[in-house]
Amino acid sequence: MENLPIYVYLVFGLTVSAALFLFYKATNHSTLFLVIVVSWMIAQTVISFSGFYKITNTLPPRVGLLLMPPLVMTIILFSTNKGKIFVDNLNAKSLTLFHIIRLPVELTLFWLFMHKLVPELMTFEGRNFDIISGISAPVIFYFGFVKRKLSRKIILLWNFACLGLLVNIAINAILSVPGAFQHFAFDQPNIGILMFPFVFLPSVLVPMVLFSHLAMIRRISLGKKI
Repeated sequence: MENLPIYVYLVFGLTVSAALFLFYKATNHSTLFLVIVVSWMIAQTVISFSGFYKITNTLPPRVGLLLMPPLVMTIILFSTNKGKIFVDNLNAKSLTLFHIIRLPVELTLFWLFMHKLVPELMTFEGRNFDIISGISAPVIFYFGFVKRKLSRKIILLWNFACLGLLVNIAINAILSVPGAFQHFAFDQPNIGILMFPFVFLPSVLVPMVLFSHLAMIRRISLGKKI
C-alpha cells in the first residue's frame, strides 16, 4: 500500500466525501444518518488498521463484517413501517445524481489493479461494466429530473440495469477475495478492499449504491412522486 500514488488516495477520499454529501442531501439532511454512517466508518477504520481483515483463512470469512451489517440495515429499513417512511421520503433527484460516484470508483479500482491489489476482472478492462452507471447517471438526472423528458419507465429500467451491473461486480469481487470462497483471480486476488481506506468501498459505498437503487425502484413501482 505504501507504493500507491497519492492521487489514488486523494481521488478515493474525495469520492467517499462526495458520496456522503449527496446521500446526506438525499436524506433531507438527516443528522441521524450522519451519526450512523460516520460511526460505522470509524469502526471500520479501527478494525482495518488492526489487521483483522488480512486474516483470510477463517470461517465465516472476516470480509463478511464489511458487508453484512449494512445489508441487515437495508433489510430492516425496507421491511418496517418507520423504515419505509424513511425510504419514501428520500430525495429522488439526489439519489439519482448520487451514482456519479461510480465513475471515480472505477478509476480507483483500475489504479488498484495496476498496483496488483485487485484483479483485472474487477476493472472496466475485465468483467466490471459499472462505469456505464457513473457515465449515464448525470444524463438520467438531467433529462429525467431537470428537463423532465424521460418517462418513469425509462428511469425504472435504468435503475434495474445499473442494479444488475452492481450485483455483477459485487459477486465477482467477493469471489476474488482470498479465502474458502475464492473462485477467481488466484494469481492476483482482491486484497485492496481489505485495507484502509478502501474498506469503505464494500462497507459504505456499495451499500449506499444498492440502497439508492432499491429506494428508487420501490418509489417508482408504487407510483410515488419522483
